[in-house]
Amino acid sequence: MEEKIEQNFKEILEFIGEDSSREGLAQTPKRLMESFKEIFSGYSVNPSEILGTTFNEGASDEMVVLKDVEFYSMCEHHLLPFYGKVSIGYIPDKKIVGISALVRLVEVFSKRLQIQENMTTQIAKTLMEVLNPKGVMVVVEAQHLCMMMRGVKQQKGTLITSAVRGIFKSDPRTREEFMGHIR
Repeated sequence: MEEKIEQNFKEILEFIGEDSSREGLAQTPKRLMESFKEIFSGYSVNPSEILGTTFNEGASDEMVVLKDVEFYSMCEHHLLPFYGKVSIGYIPDKKIVGISALVRLVEVFSKRLQIQENMTTQIAKTLMEVLNPKGVMVVVEAQHLCMMMRGVKQQKGTLITSAVRGIFKSDPRTREEFMGHIR
C-alpha cells in the first residue's frame, strides 16, 4: 500500500510539471506519505477513549475553561491547511477530565480531513456524550489557507464557529461568562 501511495505522489509531481527524479524531489513522495501518516493520525484514535479517565473528586458545578488550544487541520475540500485556536468550556455534573485530555480531543479531530464547522460540533458532541456535563461550549477561530492561497485570496479573514450545548444554550449568563473568559 505504501509503495502505491508513493507512486501516486510521484505522479502528482509529474502532473504539475516537475521531474520527480530530480535530487530535491526524489524522496518527496516518501516524505509526503510519512507526513500524511502524522497529519491524519486522528483516524486511528477513538475520541471517546481520550476522555476515558475521569475524576469525581473535585467535580463541582463551576465552569471549567481551557482557552486557546492551538491546532492545525486540513480542509477536506482543498487539502490545504487551516489553523487556529480552540476554547472549550464545560460545567461538570459528576465528572471532570484532565486538561491534557481536552487538548488530545482537539488533536484527534483536527488530525482528520475536516471543515471547521464539523470539528467544532464534534468536540462539543463528544464532551456531552462522554462527560454528561450540564453544558458545553466550544469556540474555534481559524485562518484557512484555501481562502488565502486560492479563490478569493483573502489574507486576513478569520472564521469563528461555536457549538453550544446544555446550560450554555439555555442560560445567556452562562454563555456570556464563558465568552468573558476567552476574550
